[in-house]
Amino acid sequence: QVQLVESGGGLVQAGDSLRLSCVASGRTVSSYPMGWFRQAPGKEREFVAAFTWTGGDTWYANSVKDRFTISRDNTKNTCYLQMNNLKPDDTAVYYCAVRLSSGRAYYLTTSYDNWGQGTQVTVSS
Repeated sequence: QVQLVESGGGLVQAGDSLRLSCVASGRTVSSYPMGWFRQAPGKEREFVAAFTWTGGDTWYANSVKDRFTISRDNTKNTCYLQMNNLKPDDTAVYYCAVRLSSGRAYYLTTSYDNWGQGTQVTVSS
């Protein structure tokens, strides 16, 4: 079991930047791919960004490509999501998650074993 805690959300204006952090505990996650998802009010949770199983590549939703960057610091057991040029449509609760088994699609919520509690990001126009 891995415990994940997100932080870094807040209220910003369109065009601003935020960096979300996700600290893992209970298990070293350096060998496991992590991902970020988000859920806006009244909508389903959707994929944002993730590492591949090998960790050598990253994947992004088209809506955030070239604006968001996923990264990790294995020495801190932490995953980050750098969000630049934020837009009102980015408003959502952002969740990090970890996949503990291979052979699962990185973009599906059902592929992830443990989730954080989420952090709210609100972007005003």
